[in-house]
Amino acid sequence: MTDIAERPTTTGADALCYTTATEAVDLFTRRELSPVELLQALIERYEAVNSKVNAVTATHFDRAMEQARVAEQRYAAGEPTRPLEGIPVAIKDLHPIEGEVVTWGSRVYAGVRAEVTMPTVQRLFDAGAIMHMQTTTPEFGHSGNTSSPLWGITRNPWNLECSAGGSSGGSGVAVATGMATIADGTDGGGSIRIPASMNGIFGLKPAFGRNPSGLLPSTLEELLHFGPITRTVADAALMQNAMAGPHPRDISTVRPTQTLPTTFDLDAVRSWKIAYSPDLGYFEVDDEVATNTRAAVEVFRELGATVEEVDLGWNMATYDAWMVHWEAMFAAACGDLLPRWGYEMDPFARGVLERGLTHPAVRDIRTQYVRTEMYNSLGPILDDHDFLLCPTIAAKALRADHDNADPDFRINGKRVDAYVQWALTYPFNLVSQCPVASVPSGFSSAGVPTGLQIVGRTYDELTVMTAAAAFEAARPWRTQVPTL
Repeated sequence: MTDIAERPTTTGADALCYTTATEAVDLFTRRELSPVELLQALIERYEAVNSKVNAVTATHFDRAMEQARVAEQRYAAGEPTRPLEGIPVAIKDLHPIEGEVVTWGSRVYAGVRAEVTMPTVQRLFDAGAIMHMQTTTPEFGHSGNTSSPLWGITRNPWNLECSAGGSSGGSGVAVATGMATIADGTDGGGSIRIPASMNGIFGLKPAFGRNPSGLLPSTLEELLHFGPITRTVADAALMQNAMAGPHPRDISTVRPTQTLPTTFDLDAVRSWKIAYSPDLGYFEVDDEVATNTRAAVEVFRELGATVEEVDLGWNMATYDAWMVHWEAMFAAACGDLLPRWGYEMDPFARGVLERGLTHPAVRDIRTQYVRTEMYNSLGPILDDHDFLLCPTIAAKALRADHDNADPDFRINGKRVDAYVQWALTYPFNLVSQCPVASVPSGFSSAGVPTGLQIVGRTYDELTVMTAAAAFEAARPWRTQVPTL
C-alpha cells in the first residue's frame, strides 16, 4: 500500500492540464491564462492518453474552441463573467444534450440525437462551462464498472488492467487524467463516488432534491442523483452551486437554493464529533482498504475531532432492497426495449431488466420499509455526530473486465456478490436525503486509489464539504496523478 503523499506529482506541460477550475477562473480574470490555452492543453492530453483508457465517446473540440475564444474576449474586455466562464467540462454520455448524439452506452441509441438538454447540464452551460467531450458509461448506467457493447472497456489510468468504476467511469477518468477540468456524473448506487474512489479524485452525491433530475420520465426517483466529479472540493462547490436549486418542472427539488462556499472553515474540525463504521455492519472489506480507511479516520483525530466507532445494525436486507428497487426502476424505464434489443444488450443489463419486470409492486413498496429501518438506525447516530465515515469501495481493485455475474468473486478469500456488494455506496441511495462525498484515502497494492466516504445529515452538504476540505488540506491529493 502507498500513501497518497508518496505518489509522483505533476510537472512541466502536464501541470496545465491539471489546473483546477477555481485556479483557472482566477488566472483567466488576471489575464495570466486564456481559456483557449487551457482547452488546447486538454485536447493535447486527450490525444496522448485516451487511446489507452477509452473514456470518451465524442469530442466537440472545434465548437468548444470557438466558445473558448468568446470567453477569452470577455475576460480580456473586463466584461462580467459567469462562475464557470470558459471552464471545459466533460458530460456523461447518459445525459441528454439537445442536438447531440447521446447513446447511454447502448446500441439502442447509437446515432440518436437528443431533443432536450438535462437541467443540470443546461445549468452548467448557463454558468459558462464549455462541453468539449462526452464520456463513457455502461449500458443505461446499470453497472459499477464501465464497459458497454457499444464502447467497450474503460480502463483505470493508475493500472490499465483494473476497473475505472462506474457508471460515471469515463467522467472519472477524464478528470483523473487531465483530459477535463471538471465532469458531471449520475449516482443511483454509487456512480459518482465509485469512480471518484477508483480514480483518486473527489465526488459528491448531493442530497436528493438538491439538484433537479431529468434522466427518467419521473422526477420522484429517489435513488438517482446528479452531481460533480472534480479534482478538488472547491471545484465541486463551484459545480454544485451551478447545478443546484428548484426547477419548475421538478417537484422534488427543494427550496431555497443552497450556495456553498469555495473556501471552508477548516478550524471547525476541532469541535466535531464523528461517527465511524468500518463496514456498515455487513460488508466484507479488503484488509488493505481497511488499513487505508483507519489511517484516513486518524487524520480527523489528528485535526482535533472526536471519532467514535458505531454499529449501524444494517444487514443484507439493505442489498436486497436496493436491488429490488433498482431492478424495478430500471425495468420501468427500459423494459420495453427488450423485445427488439434484448439480445444486442449487455447480457447482465438484460438480466437486470428481465428480473425487474417480474417484481410485484408489493415487494417494491416494501423496500421503503427497509429504508425506514435503515434511517431509524442512522438518524440517531447522525443526530449525535456531525457526520459518518466509512470506506467507499470494499475491494482493493476490480478487473477492467469485471464480470457482474462472477460466481466466485471474493474479498479476503470470502465470496461476495459481484454486482455491487463491493461498494459501500448504494446504501446511501436508499437514505437519499443524506449527502455523501468520496475523498481519496490511499492506494492499494494494485496501484489503484481507495476512497473514504463522508456521510452527512439530511441536506447538510455544507458540513460534508467542510469535512472534505479539512481532510484535503491535511492529506492533499490533487497533484498525485497517474502516469500513462
